[in-house]
Amino acid sequence: MKRIQLASFIGFCLLLVSSGPLSAQSASKEEQLAVPLSEPGKPFKLSANVLYGSIKVVAYEGKEVVIDVFGDSSRKHRDEDAAPGGMHRIGGGSGLNVTAEERNNNIEINGGLSKLSAIIVKVPAGLSSLQLGAVNDGSITVTGISAAMEINNVNGPVTVKDAAGSVVANTVNGAVTVSFKSVDAKAPMAFSTLNGNVDVTFPADMKTSLKLKTDRGGVFTDYEVSIDKSQPAMKKTEENHMYKLSIDDWVYGKINGGGPEVMMKTMNGDIYIRKAK
Repeated sequence: MKRIQLASFIGFCLLLVSSGPLSAQSASKEEQLAVPLSEPGKPFKLSANVLYGSIKVVAYEGKEVVIDVFGDSSRKHRDEDAAPGGMHRIGGGSGLNVTAEERNNNIEINGGLSKLSAIIVKVPAGLSSLQLGAVNDGSITVTGISAAMEINNVNGPVTVKDAAGSVVANTVNGAVTVSFKSVDAKAPMAFSTLNGNVDVTFPADMKTSLKLKTDRGGVFTDYEVSIDKSQPAMKKTEENHMYKLSIDDWVYGKINGGGPEVMMKTMNGDIYIRKAK
């Protein structure tokens, strides 16, 4: 087992490197750590969760998992602005406290309460499972990864590019945009948001059964979709001696004869189901 802590002013195999700005909140410093696997060359799992900031995961040709941590350079100014008149902050809550733990080819990255701009994770080949979670002030972006992916954001978009495998992606405030170069033919998938569009590009020969719902938007596709035109199902439930009737207004359909279910849902937005060119 390996447990690494990245903290301001506490160095443990940290390399300072130069990098271009990530955003308007780009950090004044970058801290980098390479995490070796217990069993290099064998499948491994990775999870990363932050309370503040973005997560970016990219594939690369190395053998170790490389983590770049960017602090929020605007935090210093916010702290100074919040100080009482005639006073200034000299400590308390301004440092980074990011941990990375490796055990039996499972890597867990946790941003804790750190005010981050972003965590960038470079992963070698062999990733079998990827779990990502973010809450405030950030997006989640995954590029060129082949794995079973579960991605959850709250206040920001989710973007997955050139995926292979399966994806479950959800957010509350933001768009969900995913493109596949290949899919796991047996895995069900789901894509949902409350406020934003759901836009997914599949391989042309994708076989799937669709379950779609948008409350304030439309559904668009360039596939030939066989729509189930049966009447919406009415459900009757009893609670506290009262009966509730509800109508299932999901749209169901099949692409290329059907297959594992793909669910797409948004309340305020459109759904796009695209065929890769």
